[in-house]
Amino acid sequence: MPANPSSAAPTPSPRPGHALKPRQLIMMGLGSAIGAGLFLGSGVGVQAAGPAVLLSYLLAGALVIIVMNALGEMAAAKPTSGAFSVYAADAMGPTAGATVGWLWWIQLVIVIAAEAVGAAGLLAQVWPVLPVPWVALGFMLLFTAINLLGVRNFGEFEFWFAILKVLAILGFIAVGAALLLGWLPQVASPGLSNFTAHGGFAPQGLAGIGAALLVVVFAFGGTEIVAVAAAETEDPERSIARAIRTVAWRILVFYIGSLSVIIAVVPWNSPALNSPFAAVLEVANIPGAATAITLIAVIALLSALNANLYGASRMIYSLAQRREAPAALGRADARQVPMLAVLASVLFGFAAAVMELLFPGKVLPVLLNIVGSTCLLVWTFSLLSQLVLRRRADRSGVRLPFRMAGFPWLTCIALAILALIFALLLVGEQTRLQFLAMVALTAVVALASNVARRLRG
Repeated sequence: MPANPSSAAPTPSPRPGHALKPRQLIMMGLGSAIGAGLFLGSGVGVQAAGPAVLLSYLLAGALVIIVMNALGEMAAAKPTSGAFSVYAADAMGPTAGATVGWLWWIQLVIVIAAEAVGAAGLLAQVWPVLPVPWVALGFMLLFTAINLLGVRNFGEFEFWFAILKVLAILGFIAVGAALLLGWLPQVASPGLSNFTAHGGFAPQGLAGIGAALLVVVFAFGGTEIVAVAAAETEDPERSIARAIRTVAWRILVFYIGSLSVIIAVVPWNSPALNSPFAAVLEVANIPGAATAITLIAVIALLSALNANLYGASRMIYSLAQRREAPAALGRADARQVPMLAVLASVLFGFAAAVMELLFPGKVLPVLLNIVGSTCLLVWTFSLLSQLVLRRRADRSGVRLPFRMAGFPWLTCIALAILALIFALLLVGEQTRLQFLAMVALTAVVALASNVARRLRG
């Protein structure tokens, strides 16, 4: 898609290259969406909506597939580390681009810290002798080093992390299917009765489905990192199209498959859903289930930390290249690694580990409360950008390497779903403050970006 000349800026050299392989891009897309939100948080959605949570997952999954296709269309036409931030600048001006870029970076920096502390806390549940602050610090050092070693090392590390998570989910679905079919010795199959027992398929009605939708949509957050990574992937025009076609439906299959097993095996109102995967494995009479799921959740968090650190560093790097952040952050070394951008993106994580040392057990809850709904804002900006840029490309007769099917209707449907989600956030007592905080932060970032641009002349 043609760039907006007004948003162009000189590009420092050297730039990040094309060291990621297509298989790594695909697994990164899977790994970024398959995290602790599935392994530990899916039970919250089930408890909110009952078996009807499947409808929430189908709606959120449809939204993610549309968003990923819209992002894929733009990323194939213009692979760039700034991804949706650059596309927003091209479509709606530099203030929009800088705003969405800074908001996403801020969100990721906080999430990185939460994932380091959270993973250390989970590991301490298995081995209580491990000191959480020092383990969190160790995680931050490890993944900082991995990201500084180069994108090829990062990509390979993330590939195997994602493979472990995918294998764990496939194994879980296989165990669940064997349990339901009555193939496990000395374990009675509950059949499909739990889909309609305990109040029916939708015991909490439409309100429960809506409440679960809010939980579910945040679990899918992170898929947009594929668009960021496309800029450093071999043959990005083809790789991004392949990743979009495969990642979207695989995510949906893994989520729907896992949730179907959980709902069939464990009653929706069971307190055991605080750890849904462990609850199913305990019914299956598999020893060490809780420990196994905890370790998988640690891997999920660390994989997400790795991917988020990569995404955050590339976004601040892109902002610096466009003169929306300090120029030093827009430089890469001889190995094509934006070192200062990586270091800037981990500082808060190291600070969080120190704070955990000073205030044990109090840091993670604060970080989780700060984390907001930025992914929804990114998706909204991405869809609006695609509407503008696709029409602009069609009017100009530009040939796009990858064209999203169903345009513009699917884009408009996705925007309508997002509007519904924002309305649910606003009317919910527990989510209203989060929504208003996101609006206020967006306004502050947009104002600061505009003022900074005017001062630069």
